[in-house]
Amino acid sequence: QVQLVESGGGLVQAGGSLRLSCAASGSIFSIAVMGWYRQAPGKQRDLVASITSGGSTNYADSVKGRFTISRDNAKNTVYLQMNSLKPEDTAVYYCKITVGFKGNWGQGTQVTVSS
Repeated sequence: QVQLVESGGGLVQAGGSLRLSCAASGSIFSIAVMGWYRQAPGKQRDLVASITSGGSTNYADSVKGRFTISRDNAKNTVYLQMNSLKPEDTAVYYCKITVGFKGNWGQGTQVTVSS
């Protein structure tokens, strides 16, 4: 089973930046769809951004122009560069790897944006 380890979360002031990383174990990373999701307290877990094995990306409307997802297949790692952060971006951010119909989640990393 693929294991995912997220890092890079923390506390930042509004307008600041953070870069999240998600490292995957195993040998399937290069063919997987990778996604970043977030879940705020009392809310559902929503897709933030995703990237296919070919590099095609998709973003939630709320983060377009501010967040960038990228991947390094040589390092089995996906990144989420978050700029111009807003208090409403505060959430636990989860990485997900999907191959076919199977998906695994990371443990999550907290991002807190203060106003």
